[in-house]
Amino acid sequence: MSTNQFDKKSEAWSALFSEPMSELVKRYTASVFFDKRLWQADISGSLAHAEMLAHQKIIGTADHEAIQRGMAQITTEIESGAFEWKLDLEDVHLNIEARLTQLVGDAGKRLHTGRSRNDQVATDVRLWLRSEIDLILPLLNELQTALVEVAEQNVEVILPGFTHLQVAQPVSFAHHLLAYVEMFSRDAERFADVRRRTNRLPLGSAALAGTTYPLDRERVARTLGMVDEHGEPQVCQNSLDGVSDRDFAIEFTAAASLCMVHVSRFSEELILWMSQNFGFVKIADRFTTGSSIMPQKKNPDVPELARGKTGRVVGHLMGLITLMKGQPLAYNKDNQEDKEPLFDTVDTLKDTLRIFAEMVGGQVNPANGKKEGGITVNALAMEEAAKKGYATATDLADYLVKKGLPFRDAHETVAHAVKAAVSHNCDLSELPLAVLQGFNSSIEKDVYECLSLRGSLNARNTLGGTAPAQVLAQIARHRRRLG
Repeated sequence: MSTNQFDKKSEAWSALFSEPMSELVKRYTASVFFDKRLWQADISGSLAHAEMLAHQKIIGTADHEAIQRGMAQITTEIESGAFEWKLDLEDVHLNIEARLTQLVGDAGKRLHTGRSRNDQVATDVRLWLRSEIDLILPLLNELQTALVEVAEQNVEVILPGFTHLQVAQPVSFAHHLLAYVEMFSRDAERFADVRRRTNRLPLGSAALAGTTYPLDRERVARTLGMVDEHGEPQVCQNSLDGVSDRDFAIEFTAAASLCMVHVSRFSEELILWMSQNFGFVKIADRFTTGSSIMPQKKNPDVPELARGKTGRVVGHLMGLITLMKGQPLAYNKDNQEDKEPLFDTVDTLKDTLRIFAEMVGGQVNPANGKKEGGITVNALAMEEAAKKGYATATDLADYLVKKGLPFRDAHETVAHAVKAAVSHNCDLSELPLAVLQGFNSSIEKDVYECLSLRGSLNARNTLGGTAPAQVLAQIARHRRRLG
């Protein structure tokens, strides 16, 4: 069959059709201009399939070699920008197959033996997503490392810890940052887990029922690296499920949504901390913008935009779940709609992690070779803010409990002490000893140690606590984990 015949046949699909597809439908159903990013995965999957067909004597050695030559040329053409993507050929798969047939003739037509575009696209998306997860994991590592580095420089810095956005108890600023390290470490675990389920081979499921050809699907899985930690091939075990399953895409987008939620929470705090009302941090100018009308403004656009993009990624998750909810087995054209939200989720997440790692960790100034941080900490403003909210009130209650008072009674006693401090416009630690003893006679001079911010910090010296000794231990643990 000539190339022209191939193109004509692809328009009408088979002799069954008596008229070509309308131009409107052609544009509506085409995916080539967004799914062409799958080309590397498509060629890898095709080469693995061809190698297996040759090994199984389903195609001859000459055909296999021709397919390899043709795919090498197509790779060169795509990489150089010389490849012509055709709307008439609908998607990345038919575009590559048509060009292969044009280059090597009948050998190109034999490549599709024992497979369908249904299992082909499912394989391509899995291969592509696997490679993207392998790029995302190092980005998560970089962001965690940047946070650990800033934490290490601020172990002794006191930050007001909040609940309900009210000053609650003093914490180490480093301890606060390490909370995000914990979140992003869980994200990395989730992506690694998603990768494991993504790394399974649908190819060989054909359209929906398997194939009559003696395929060695496990051989293809090994060739493509779709194996478990023991090197055992991972193959989709049910052909119906193999072509229609998009759980892996939904799982990935769920993990990405949760990761972006963590970014968004951190963004919200950076936005608050950077405002004049807090003044806790400054973000480097290269990550901020000004105002077109107010010259004094420096806006935290990067955190704000990340906060906004979180809604976009969560929206993609909702879209993918809705896409799948009413589909009967097996493959349906609806599944073409899985790619754009998945592609955009990957792009958004990668860009966000990359810019946040740089914004937190800083970058090397080529002029002097020194690393310039992206975030400057105002330790004095943080400590002054911690003094405003009676952050050591719980410490006074704990002090009274150690003196023998039941906690509920201690809680009530401290409430009266705070009320007195409010009326005198001073901190608890500034109340005279005699005034404190008026609330409970067991209070002695050593109470001022527990009422100090530093004393409160040091007192919480339990695993997971905010005491500097514990924070340093956590930093060391993260350093070992992150390498």
